Amino acid sequence: MRGGGTGTGHYSRGGGNAGQTRGGGNSYHRGGGHQGGSDDRDNKEKKKRDAIFDLKKYTDKSVRVKFTGGREVTGILKGSDQLLNIVLDDAYETLHNTEDMESSETRQRHIGLVVLRGPSIILVSPTDGSEEIENPFVQAE
Repeated sequence: MRGGGTGTGHYSRGGGNAGQTRGGGNSYHRGGGHQGGSDDRDNKEKKKRDAIFDLKKYTDKSVRVKFTGGREVTGILKGSDQLLNIVLDDAYETLHNTEDMESSETRQRHIGLVVLRGPSIILVSPTDGSEEIENPFVQAE
């Protein structure tokens, strides 16, 4: 017998309290309730997901972060999360001269302790062991 107390073997559709579910009228289950196989999915979802990009090895080291729109921040990595939100201490924003694109003139602005929002980050790079090189695609005049 599936859903009502009539004993006919048919699905009941509302009417009495015996076959009703919490949501109202229908006692046959469509798309809800516990079905076989969902235990595996529930267990997988409960497991902690590994971070795609593990920044723990760069904690307390200097990193450079570039954003969509061209902003660039350098500082000491203090922490991060799975969404790539980053906390930097002793951070400096590097400001590039946007009026003259051929000029490589830059200046730095100290911004101290800062939280960088993950969705706007496009690049994270350690500053130790990396150096700026001349652009090989610029044509000489």
